[in-house]
Amino acid sequence: MKIGIIGGTGKEGRGLAVRWAKAGHHVIIGSRSAERGAAKAVELSERFGLTTLSGTDNPGACAAEIVVLSVPYAGHRQTLTALRPHLAGKILVDITVPLRPPKVRKVHLPEGKAAALEAGAILNPPGAAEAERVAVVATMHHVSSSHLIDVDHAIDCDVLVCGKKGARQRVVELVADLGMRGIDCGPLANAVALESLTPVLLYINKAYGSPGAGIRITGLPASHSAVEESS
Repeated sequence: MKIGIIGGTGKEGRGLAVRWAKAGHHVIIGSRSAERGAAKAVELSERFGLTTLSGTDNPGACAAEIVVLSVPYAGHRQTLTALRPHLAGKILVDITVPLRPPKVRKVHLPEGKAAALEAGAILNPPGAAEAERVAVVATMHHVSSSHLIDVDHAIDCDVLVCGKKGARQRVVELVADLGMRGIDCGPLANAVALESLTPVLLYINKAYGSPGAGIRITGLPASHSAVEESS
């Protein structure tokens, strides 16, 4: 699969790019500068022995089947507004958490209740044609970037995924290629809960001196793949 990562030169973006490229996907690292995106792709390819990484600017990274948004919340709306024409008809995986520095260990609900819900509103305004609608999926809020980039490290964490049916199942399957278990968490409205867990984990990290606490869902069958919500 071809996966584009908007803001792929950041910590989370780099880790996702490397792990998916090692799994055999073609990953496009996007940046505000095409030169920087290309340079980071070369650097990571040489460091990890990869052959399926390329880099360009953020609009160029949208030339993929699935596009991941990996930018700070401060640049969330501006980035999506600028890239909306390039994202029409695609799946957008939004990993943004609306943190409010310096109080990043305290839950902050933005005006739209969740960054992913705001993304849906920006990309799918009233009257948008069905073929141009973007399927927004929220996930990857609870995985440490330091764990992602350490490809020899087995990540002891489940990945919670919510969004439109069909789109979220494709993302659940992609999570498996990162070496983790994706958990179907229903419609995009549930992104409010998923995003709100991140500052709680950041608090736990500080309180217990953890390098990256994660989430585990217990009590599921060994092969959990149900996608039951219709929305």
